Amino acid sequence: MASLTIVFAAIFLLSLTSASVVHGRSSRRRFVRSYDEPCMEMRLYLHDILYDYSNSTSNSTSAAATKPTALATAVPSTGGTFFGQVVVFNDPMTEGRALPPSLEETAVRAQGVYLYNSKEAFNAWFAFSIVFNSTGRRGTLNLMGADIIAEKTRDISVVGGTGDFFMSRGVATLRTDAFEGFTYFRLQMDIKLYECYV
Repeated sequence: MASLTIVFAAIFLLSLTSASVVHGRSSRRRFVRSYDEPCMEMRLYLHDILYDYSNSTSNSTSAAATKPTALATAVPSTGGTFFGQVVVFNDPMTEGRALPPSLEETAVRAQGVYLYNSKEAFNAWFAFSIVFNSTGRRGTLNLMGADIIAEKTRDISVVGGTGDFFMSRGVATLRTDAFEGFTYFRLQMDIKLYECYV
């Protein structure tokens, strides 16, 4: 009976230790909440290369999972709004504007979906995670919100995180930094976290 108690105690202690690693917390980190000054800031560039049947599958980082709805073609519009089209992406993210040499082996990636949600304008709605996998940062930031493409800058919410970004919240300001037809765009993301562990 004593050995069984020791085994359960060891499993309990192991689970507490692994939980602190999974959530990115340790006794040396403290939770900061400030709505005046961000507790963490970073600038990243998202590179989206949409597969359109003519470009290389190995160089594409996103693909339409659905076609635009019948309503998109029934509503008169100047350039088409792609209303209802859903795009799944696994995009590389960089600290500078240049595309990374290897699109598959980058330390930071954006993974999720965007969908075109307006009949009258070319607007999208994002839901994705930024996945960090480097010696400097590990974990995810989860973002979602409306991308009003016609506006020069637009904000989407950082709604949570894991690992080094456990329970982080804040705002990511998006700006279209480059656009080449419907096959490539680059977004500048200025991320400010107002709740985070430091």
